[in-house]
Amino acid sequence: MKRLLVLTLILAAVIISSCSQSAKNKEMVKKDVFGSHDGKEVYLLTLTNKAVNVIRLTNFGAKINWIEVPDKNGKKDNITFGYDSFDATVAGDMSFGSVVGRYANRIAKGKFTIDGVEYNTPLNNGPNTLHGGPKGWHSVVWDTEILKDSKFPSVKFSYVSPDMEQGFPGKVNVSVTYTWTDNNEIKMDYVYSTDKKTIVNVTNHAYFNLHGAGNGDILDHVLTLKAASFTPVDSVMIPTGEIRQVAGTPFDFTTPHAIGERINEKYDQLILGKGYDHNYLLNSKEEVNVTVYEPVSGRMLEVITDQPGMQLYTGNFLDGTKIGHGGKAFNYRSGMCLESGHYPDSPNHPDFPTTIINPGEVFKTTTIYRFSVK
Repeated sequence: MKRLLVLTLILAAVIISSCSQSAKNKEMVKKDVFGSHDGKEVYLLTLTNKAVNVIRLTNFGAKINWIEVPDKNGKKDNITFGYDSFDATVAGDMSFGSVVGRYANRIAKGKFTIDGVEYNTPLNNGPNTLHGGPKGWHSVVWDTEILKDSKFPSVKFSYVSPDMEQGFPGKVNVSVTYTWTDNNEIKMDYVYSTDKKTIVNVTNHAYFNLHGAGNGDILDHVLTLKAASFTPVDSVMIPTGEIRQVAGTPFDFTTPHAIGERINEKYDQLILGKGYDHNYLLNSKEEVNVTVYEPVSGRMLEVITDQPGMQLYTGNFLDGTKIGHGGKAFNYRSGMCLESGHYPDSPNHPDFPTTIINPGEVFKTTTIYRFSVK
């Protein structure tokens, strides 16, 4: 009888704890209707961590819409690109904060071959397919689940990409789980599988300005990128196949350099990219792959990933025509992207790490954005 009483008390405690955790998670994640698209509701989800810092997500394109973190004096500001309304989001730059796929980055001439079969994808970047095509994962409504039993505020977005969507073979089930930790980390856990041999390369396309989004340029941001080599590109930004060492070039960020320090040098790859828009080969042994420090605010961003590559893009084609949060314009080089993933055009380069996935395989990958001050 006594033993039964003890077990009953333990069970009651577990139930109370579980209910308490679920209630806590409900408070940490606020879900509002943002709009509708293709007959589906679009949500804006506000995640608040223990430090009362906030990120906002939307299931339209599984986007990061807002990241509000303090500077060294405790003043908070949003440091990523996004829009205040759903209408502005649809009319604006579709890549801002999006999960892009089925193939992030470029595919030359929109063509690739699997087992002797050539596939063609729509061209939306000159002669190339970029980020899965014009109607890629950045432009669809994902299913939304607030994870009730997570220690930190956490939201899972899921999407079923049908066979031959944008020309890619196989039905792909993909999900990304965003977790906003008390250490100001955005943890992104991706999971995907297929029913037919296909290619997948997924990333997040957030833009960052550690001064605050829309507040000047990112040329004073000090970058450390732990990569000894990168993939040079041709005139249409497709890798040539060369693996070039960064040593002795303006692409060497193995030690800290301001982004603007060498960006205008007369170096072939900087001229072709109109700045940095290149894939770096990561050293998988590094605990932190990328660090960005902005000395005025003291804000720091660290990127940690298990992916083999990192695309550095310095906003070379921003022109002020996109107006984001609070009416702020996104001007030339006012934001930078750090896109973890596989290399551009990998399906057409057998020597690059493969992006092929087969039926029965479940692929998992994690990237973390960690924010702090110093």
